[in-house]
Amino acid sequence: MQLIPVLDLCQGQVVQAWRGQRQRYRPLSSCLSADSDPFAVLTALLALWPFTRVYIADLDAITASGDNGRLIRQLLRAFPGLHFWVDAGIDASGQYPAQATLPGVRPVLGTEQRASAEPCLPLLLRYPESILSLDLWRAGQEIPWLAARAHWPRDLIVMSLHQVGSMQGPDYPALEAVRHQAPAGSRIHLAGGVRDLADIQALARRGVAGVLLSSALHQGVIDQAALAHCPAAGGRDQ
Repeated sequence: MQLIPVLDLCQGQVVQAWRGQRQRYRPLSSCLSADSDPFAVLTALLALWPFTRVYIADLDAITASGDNGRLIRQLLRAFPGLHFWVDAGIDASGQYPAQATLPGVRPVLGTEQRASAEPCLPLLLRYPESILSLDLWRAGQEIPWLAARAHWPRDLIVMSLHQVGSMQGPDYPALEAVRHQAPAGSRIHLAGGVRDLADIQALARRGVAGVLLSSALHQGVIDQAALAHCPAAGGRDQ
């Protein structure tokens, strides 16, 4: 299992996500870092544990209100040993923004604002290393792009936005729905609601390939002692 810390970037800062309600996002308050500067936050995360990859959401690019491309380039230079997964949405021309296709980056294609899969399928073909994030806004929501599952890439994220930052536990029904529908050989990662070591161990028993983490790390619930007992909390990018 991969444990993947998350940096939600907005106007050059790391913000604390909460249930996908972006108007309520505020600069990150963390027991690991004195401020919300992305370099300080990432340095603190790596001091906590030698994570091998990081998930970045460029919220300004996703909402078409700007971008953090320059900052992401600086992070790539400052942390050359890391693998970055970057969700920066899709630009006006229907392509990934430049910061999502840099060397050392795997682009994340989120379904949050893409009701139809068909216009995005050329991106998945052009960038076979893409990661597909199946973004769910509410419990029991139909899995996005289910009809296009033959075109799903190998790596998937079940992103339960209604659980993000809630510390209320994983969305197991959504996870199981994707597990039963995903093509054979899919690697499923979960984001949203993970509280503690027990949640991570339960997800590992269900065969989850990775977990995206933020609140539990910054609140100190998942600390070094917990990480030391996590199933393979590292490993190489694939």
